Amino acid sequence: METERKNETADFLDRMYKNVKMGSESIITLMPKVKDDGLRSEMTAELSKLDGYTAKICDLLGKEGRAPKEENIVTRLSSKMGINMNTMLDSTSSHIAEMMMEGYTMGITDMTKDIREAERSKASEASLKLAREIVSFHEDSFSQMKKFL
Repeated sequence: METERKNETADFLDRMYKNVKMGSESIITLMPKVKDDGLRSEMTAELSKLDGYTAKICDLLGKEGRAPKEENIVTRLSSKMGINMNTMLDSTSSHIAEMMMEGYTMGITDMTKDIREAERSKASEASLKLAREIVSFHEDSFSQMKKFL
């Protein structure tokens, strides 16, 4: 039973890691296209916060005896290409903020589903607490992007 719980917790943390890393990589891909200093500053702060979450997730995974699993290269390249194509014709601050908001919406949706599943499988309280914190961060970041629309 305890081994099963550890595996569930580690799997949950892996999904959390991929969610946060996708956000970080998306910001890094978008950053060269940002001309507005305010938006750049907000995105930099958000990237820093995401990097902090990455470190916390890796720490919790280490306590479970696992290293994080990276997203496969095809998924990462596909995301990067999608971002580049999406900004090819429109790289205005408003459009970039809208893209960020779409990303945060996906992150909130995915993490909320993962939290519900992890609650049922009795994942560790520390992992659930961190996931809820990340969802709250995504919600706050979504709101911050509204001022750039």
